[in-house]
Amino acid sequence: MADRLKVLMVTAEAVPFIKTGGLADVAGSLPHALAAQDIDVRLVLPHYKTIDATRFRTQDIAQLYIPFDDDVHLTAIQQVTDNKLPPANNQADVPVYFIDAPHYFGEDKPYGYDDDILRFGFFVRACLELPGLLEWQPDIIHCHDWHTGLLPVYLSTRRRQYPALAATKTVFTIHNLAYQGESHSSYLPRLGLDPSLFNYHQLEFYGKINPMKGGLVFADTLTAVSPGYAHEIQTAEYGAGLEGLLQNRAGVLHGILNGIDYSEWNPRHDPHLAQNYGPEDSKGKAQCKRDLLSQMGLAIPGRKKVPVIGMVSRLSAQKGFDLVADALESLVQMGCYFVLLGSGEPQFMQLFQELEQRFPRAVACRLDTFDNALAHKIYAGSDLFLMPSHYEPCGLAQMISLAYGTIPIVRATGGLADTVHEFDATTGIGNGFVFEPYTASALTEVVQRAVTCYKGKAWPQLMQNGFACDFSWNTSARQYAQLYGSMLSS
Repeated sequence: MADRLKVLMVTAEAVPFIKTGGLADVAGSLPHALAAQDIDVRLVLPHYKTIDATRFRTQDIAQLYIPFDDDVHLTAIQQVTDNKLPPANNQADVPVYFIDAPHYFGEDKPYGYDDDILRFGFFVRACLELPGLLEWQPDIIHCHDWHTGLLPVYLSTRRRQYPALAATKTVFTIHNLAYQGESHSSYLPRLGLDPSLFNYHQLEFYGKINPMKGGLVFADTLTAVSPGYAHEIQTAEYGAGLEGLLQNRAGVLHGILNGIDYSEWNPRHDPHLAQNYGPEDSKGKAQCKRDLLSQMGLAIPGRKKVPVIGMVSRLSAQKGFDLVADALESLVQMGCYFVLLGSGEPQFMQLFQELEQRFPRAVACRLDTFDNALAHKIYAGSDLFLMPSHYEPCGLAQMISLAYGTIPIVRATGGLADTVHEFDATTGIGNGFVFEPYTASALTEVVQRAVTCYKGKAWPQLMQNGFACDFSWNTSARQYAQLYGSMLSS
């Protein structure tokens, strides 16, 4: 019987331990889905001060001294012994390890500091020691985003230091190419990297060290979080200055769509909803809509069909909030309600506070906070879910909205274009509404199409199409398993 494939998953964040964005959802769910494919997968991340020690019990399994930045640091390797949570979707459990280095991860937030390149450089150095301590030789080390980009660099240039990794190959996944972790070139000797690596073809990027670029250059295989995004980042518009490199490595670049956890996002069993419902009986969605409007302080309409447009998002230009602001008056004039939950860039926070004051009967915003229960209520209680992103590597919100029979309106970019397809009322095919030009007029036009459909006879069919979509992690995990297998066989 062949040995099980062994994969070490390295990430800066993962639910349920620590989350700042979608990376944490992926890193928290994908390992369980891979384990269900009979892969021996293990997860490692930093032990940030902000991780709840009362919720996640750990034990030290090893201590080691790591020479780094002209010093020697004592570091503990911890294993999570009881996270008090069942594996997602009843999938196999996954061993989780923390790199406990208070000197680097004792701050109040996971990252966003000037010396992040040192902090995560140390983290990946410690991760490379982990397999030897466990006496476990991974076939694949799977790295996620710029925080782990230096791991393939260290492994490729220092492989003799890590005998447990003599035959190990690396996968580097791009979650958002716009964030690359660039740092001043003076950090290079402090990272213990050979000065010869600081050149245009390897780590240098406009005079700075670029760990994202390091991962793209040195990893054996690259993935992006959707097929559409894998194509887009090879263009000047979306390549963030690295499109030439990605074009050169196109032969090892694969787009694999992220998934969602249907054990969390399921209107049949969602504990946050005023009334549960599903494709077989969607009547409860009307009660969820009334509950949402009540929570947001908006009037509950009588018999008149009033479409509710929802958004749960980080407020930024990337997410298309400049378009939403420009188009919002037109949406209100169409008779739409608009509800928003999110936080982000100050200019958009202020702008949407002003819009809420301008249209108090139709617009309601909850800003500068995140309320998980309210997010669930918005997915369930809205009729339409808006994602007019300038770019979107994958997007999970459109998948979640479909699970709730809430129809997405998206711009055709990245993972949005891969997952949402224009509904044709004549054929009954499609699951949402799509526009392409990045203009407020194009957004207004697509919302008008959606509102017309909402008031017509084809709407129930469109809702059923949404319910029928399957974006489970099992599909993504099978694709990753096939990719790992092909790497080893080649």
